[in-house]
Amino acid sequence: MLTKNIVLVLSCLGVVQALLLCAYLFSLRDKKTNILLALLLLGLTIQIGSSVLNNYMWVESWIRILGISGILMTGPFLWFYGKALFGKNDFFNRNYLHLVPFILFVLLCRGLPNGADFVSYFIASLVFLHLAVYLIICWIYIIKKLKGERLMPWYRNMVTGVTCIWLMYVGIFIGFIPVYILGAVFFSFLIYLFSYLLLKRHVFALEKYSNSTINQGTSKRLLQQVKELFETSEIYLDSTISLKVVAENLSTSPRDVSQVINESAQMNFSEFVNQYRIARAKILLADPNYVREKIETIAYDCGFGNVTSFNLAFKAETRMTPSQYRNQFSIA
Repeated sequence: MLTKNIVLVLSCLGVVQALLLCAYLFSLRDKKTNILLALLLLGLTIQIGSSVLNNYMWVESWIRILGISGILMTGPFLWFYGKALFGKNDFFNRNYLHLVPFILFVLLCRGLPNGADFVSYFIASLVFLHLAVYLIICWIYIIKKLKGERLMPWYRNMVTGVTCIWLMYVGIFIGFIPVYILGAVFFSFLIYLFSYLLLKRHVFALEKYSNSTINQGTSKRLLQQVKELFETSEIYLDSTISLKVVAENLSTSPRDVSQVINESAQMNFSEFVNQYRIARAKILLADPNYVREKIETIAYDCGFGNVTSFNLAFKAETRMTPSQYRNQFSIA
């Protein structure tokens, strides 16, 4: 009984988290891709929610059919999301025909069979085949069209997740996986992983660069130029350094500099500058010739505008205050 209750809680948590994520995505009205992603997750949630209900209580046949219809949403919106994410398509102008199977399922939910008979199994097989076709299309799109695209890893992760869910439910359908509710539990872990990736990888922030002409190779080369500028000219020692100043030195735009630091270095401009300043501070704090210099002086010599920001940045990087770091090199 305890195990059954734990499984129920895990399954419900996944459904609730998915619904919250959908609500959040719908609230981000500035990007149509967010709406498409929300509809993709909603399709999965409809199917998983139906699975949870069906496993723990008796539900009418038409409700189970509605749950299956969620699969018919998932494939098209996974495809629409990928096309819109890379600026290749606009679902809001066309492609509604892809949703005809889903609409028909919803309209005919009270008349379609959902039992152990041949017709029911045949219909379910067609539904799984429908999603399989879209998964194949998405994988071909990733392999052939998205090389060098900055958001390709994120979209690939989404397609991989949906593929895993498809494999799980096909395994349950053919009897290879004996535990029906395992699909819902797996979805719960997957939806939390998606949520983590959204926050960790700053997907919504990166989407502002989706129309940029800089590909992955160019981004890496420009980042290398930025690093060379910092290492040879020590431009980070100037407390007034800005994106504009760096861009002017490299004859490029501040937006391009910001983009390559965000995407290739996985940090913002301030973090990028501070890592050089802190590396410089470590050298000075360990240098016997600077042992009598005040921490404040070292902070200014490394480009920080004040001691407070220096202390905060240094501790965040090293888990020690500048004084604690210096004491490691003092002679007993």
